[in-house]
Amino acid sequence: MSQRQLISSGTPWEPLVGYSRAVRVGNLIEISGTTAMDGDELVGRGNVYEQTRFILQKVSAILAEAGASLSDVVRTRMYVTDISQWEDVGRAHGEFFRDIRPAASMVEVSALISPDLLVEIEVTAVLRPVG
Repeated sequence: MSQRQLISSGTPWEPLVGYSRAVRVGNLIEISGTTAMDGDELVGRGNVYEQTRFILQKVSAILAEAGASLSDVVRTRMYVTDISQWEDVGRAHGEFFRDIRPAASMVEVSALISPDLLVEIEVTAVLRPVG
């Protein structure tokens, strides 16, 4: 059985709600829905492009902590509160994944946990076997 590695961002919500920022089991890494919050501060208020870029920078750091990189990403799921802004979200996503090209979904949701959050992204990564 593969060892389970829990990766925490240190927020008080993780133990309260019962989740981890990311979980690695074997060569699989799942990253929970990630938003543009930096501690108690929102990055990119009112700007879905800036929020998406910040989220993907956070995802990159989380992957590094799990022993992976953006090149290991096989799937992204983007939840947006206004699908008419899909091009801005897509442009930021493309800046990070243009050459990697994971499977991706973008869906409009009625709301995220705060009305100031415009996008939330989940990521799946699979590490390639060494050798």
